[in-house]
Order: sequence, then C-alpha cells, then structure tokens
Amino acid sequence: MYGDPALPPDFVSLPYANPNAPKGGRIVFGNTGGFDSLNPFIQKGTVPWQLRFWGYEGLMGRSWDEPFSLYGLLAESIETAPDRSWVEFTLRPEARFSDGSVVTIEDVIWSYETLGTKGHLRYRGLWNKISAIEPTGDRSVRITFNEPDRELALIAGLRPILKKDQWLGIEFGQGALADIPIGTGAYVIQNYEAGRHVTLARNKDYWGKDIPFRRGTQNFDEMRIDFFGDGTVLFEAFKAGDLSAIREFNADKWNGQYGFPAVVRGDIVKTEIPHQKPSGMTGLVMNTRHAPFDDWRVREAMLLAFNFEYINDTVTGGVQPRISSYFSGSPLAAQAGAATGRTQTLLAPFNSDLLPGTLEGYALPLSDGSARNRKNLRKAAKLLGQAGWAVQDGQLRNDTGEPFLISVLLRQGDTDMQTVVEIYARALERLGISMTADKVDNAQYAGRVAELDFQMTPFRRALSLSPGNEQRIYWGSEVANTPGTRNLMGMESPAADAMIDAMLASETRADFVAATRALDRILTAGRYVIPIWSFDVGRIAHIKELRQPETVPIYGDGPQYMPDLWWHQK
Repeated sequence: MYGDPALPPDFVSLPYANPNAPKGGRIVFGNTGGFDSLNPFIQKGTVPWQLRFWGYEGLMGRSWDEPFSLYGLLAESIETAPDRSWVEFTLRPEARFSDGSVVTIEDVIWSYETLGTKGHLRYRGLWNKISAIEPTGDRSVRITFNEPDRELALIAGLRPILKKDQWLGIEFGQGALADIPIGTGAYVIQNYEAGRHVTLARNKDYWGKDIPFRRGTQNFDEMRIDFFGDGTVLFEAFKAGDLSAIREFNADKWNGQYGFPAVVRGDIVKTEIPHQKPSGMTGLVMNTRHAPFDDWRVREAMLLAFNFEYINDTVTGGVQPRISSYFSGSPLAAQAGAATGRTQTLLAPFNSDLLPGTLEGYALPLSDGSARNRKNLRKAAKLLGQAGWAVQDGQLRNDTGEPFLISVLLRQGDTDMQTVVEIYARALERLGISMTADKVDNAQYAGRVAELDFQMTPFRRALSLSPGNEQRIYWGSEVANTPGTRNLMGMESPAADAMIDAMLASETRADFVAATRALDRILTAGRYVIPIWSFDVGRIAHIKELRQPETVPIYGDGPQYMPDLWWHQK
C-alpha cells in the first residue's frame, strides 16, 4: 500500500515461519455451540468459524508481519496501474483445487461475481466497486474499479477462489449441510457429525506445499473441532486431555485456574504471545436504531453507570487494562486532548454534527473502584433527567410513563459476560433501570443479531494495523439497517463515512494515520459501546508436544498463528 514489501522476490519463507518444521500429528480444538452449515461463504447458517481460514485461498496471501503488504499465492504475478484503477493477476500454472482440478480464470471470475452477489455480506462490497472483470490471457485476469480507492487492488487479491463446476444446478446461497465448497487450501473436510464435530485432513497432494509463502506452515496431518454446550464443559474436556489446545481470554482464570495436575506435571504448557495490533473494541453494544439508545446522553449515562474498575477486579482480577478507544494500543489511536493538525482539519467540516468530546477529546468515565460508584451514578442520573427520564415510585420512566427496561441478548455459556451483566444490573437498579439477561443458544443468537433484534448485546470487533474498506462494513451508514450487518450499533454518521473515504484515498502514511485517528475519535465519542478489558497478550495452553517458531509476527496470535505456524514434535 505504501512503499515496497519487506521481503525480496526470492524470499525462502515468511519471516516468522520455521521452514524446517516437521509435518504430521493431530490437533484437537473445542468450540462452544454447534453448526448447521459447512459453507463459510454464505449468509445462511451457523458455520465453524475456523473453516474459511483452513481450507481456502485467494490469489494473494497476507504477511502478518507487515500491515498493508500481500504476496502471491494462487497468483504468480501481479500488475497494477500507478493510480490503482485496475489490477491484473496471472495464475500459477500449478494451482489446483483439492480435488486435483486446475484453477482456471473462469473459476476466478465466477468466484468474484458469485461471492459478490450471493455470498456473505463481508464479500459483497467489493463487487459493487468493480466496473469490469475480464480475462487477458489463458492464465490472467484484469479487474477494473469504478472509484478511486487505493486499497481495492489488495482486497481483490484476498477473495477466496472456489470451483465453479461444483455449483452447476445448485443454488450457492442455499446449499445443504453436505454442500461443502471445494477450495484450493491445504485442508479438506474428512468427516463430520452435525453440531458435534468436524475433522479436516491435510491434502498430501496440496498444490502449494513447496512455494515460499507456505513453507513451514500448515504442518498438522489432521485438525479436529469438537463442540460443547458451554465454556465450562469445554474447559473440563481440555483438563481431561480431550483437547490439544485452548485459548484463554480471562487473565484471572489464566493465573488462578490453570494449576491442574497436567500443568503441574508439565504435560500442559502455558504460552503467552505478545502483539502490536490495536485493541479493537470489546464490550456491550447499544442498538441506537430505537429509543432509548438513540440519545447520546442516555448512552453516556450507561457508560457512567458501568463501574469498570470494580467489574474488572471481580472478573479478571484487575490485571487486564480497559480498552480506551477502538484503535488503542497502536499508532492509529486517537491522541489525548484536542484534535490537531491533519486530524482536526478532516473533522472541522462536520463540527456542528459531532458529539461532545470528538474534537476537544473524550475519555471514558473513571470510577473510584468501590462497589457503590456514587459520583458517576449522580452524573448519570443528571444526564438521564436531561434526556427526559425521571424516577417515579422507584422506577425510571419517560414523560409518557414508559419504564426504562433493558434486555441484554447473551449466548448461553458466556459466563464472563453473564457475570458482567449481573453486576451491571445491580448498579442500574440504583438509577431505577431494570436490566434482564436473555440467554439463548448459538443458533438463536446468530439469528437475532442478524435481524438486529436486540437492545444490548456483547460486541467484539477485532481491528488491524491496516484498516480499510472493511470499516464501511463495520460502521458505514449504507449498511446500518441491512439485516446481517456488522454495524450492530446502527450508527449513521456522515463524518465517519468521510473519514473512511479519506483513509482509502490517502497516498501517504501520515495522511492515513490522521484519517484513522479522526475515525477513532468519532467512534469513541459516539458512545456506542461500553468497553471492557483489552486482550493485551495472547494466551494459549497446549499439550507439551506442540511447538511454535521463536519469531512472533507483529499481529501475535490469531487464526494465522495457531494452528498455521505450529507443529507436533514427537
């Protein structure tokens, strides 16, 4: 995106991979809930989240040690116009699908069009920005864009390529459980039992096993996912030796509940993985499409009533720091105090529409750490009064007499968030607000979130060091009211839309950082999410036979790290 890629054309392997890692072994993971689909590319159904990372590839692949740099994968070469108005890919002649058939330009064009018109919402934005996609040779295709957006050439390289002939006579968006897309990746689904387990095997004839981008990766012969009713049962299965590895997101649990016999014996190893990526946003999102959360004063009152210091101490032992903004912990984060320089210039035209704190600086409420949180509750009550809410007979009501009732949509088994909501509800009672938890299974949860049928619900949006077009999907006005949108808060902000435009049009790193910091200010001062703690380090507990490279990519842990870079040491 800016400058040249870090690796030379003749690189041997990715800098964080072990090119001599042995192949073999089996690894077992655990998921909560179940699944009713094995097609990760459509909107319909609940799919094991790992599938789109393990069995499918694009024309290019990401280096997790460089923001905004891609390298050839299915494509052997890439050419783009100086203004990035088009990009041309040439396929490797050896590229094959898992069934052994050759990847063709026809497959590529079909994949872009099908995913762009019938696929999951995450794939549709690009198709609307393509004015033409046409072959320029037996193995080459050119994609021409209809708007200036320097990132589109990179996004185009990451679209998964599927086999066209598989879907003759089958409606792609309505496939049955048995309609598993054929991809080009190293792993294929070997067997499964609906809602209970899925097993993937490494394709011994995988076409890309010797290319530098893949050297030292995808080392396990077999990877299995078992499904459990909730996190407690999953953890017990790990302790019993039924699972090979588990990610732990609660520092208090990591420090206090990982002293079981297998850890003491050394059969289970605790590994921490540092990273340099943004915090992203984790917390409780408020649906602003309806009252009462369409009023920023109410949202600020909800933030004031959320006693983070006390809750964090109760749930995580107080060791995990709070998320302070969407890009906190990275150079892309909004700077403290008033906006200055290029960031201020970008925001200035929207001054009259910006919420308090956007330009002058906004900081999350800070409590004294005690259970009562009296000072912030008084501030919250004052704001609620300004918004038209008053306590009548111990219950907060608006001017028409409607009570302030909140339902929080939760997944069954999300024990940490259930604890958070229980503590939060007791604080809200002191304001006359009644909060209840609506606990549903995974399928119901996915359906209700897709239909935007919630008032509040847990929210996690991971963000990268190379934010771009996906920001439209996360926060853009255009998708705010679309079923299945990832803009769960329903924000419609011309200022945020303009900052995303500025990010995508930036020709220098400095302009890009300024635009991202401006977007961070709009999101944070919007008071859409009640942030909780950040995941400042990755934590994986695993059997002693599992090993990982000494070099950690700047992105740390994630689907690209475990299991991609690990191996089984006999």
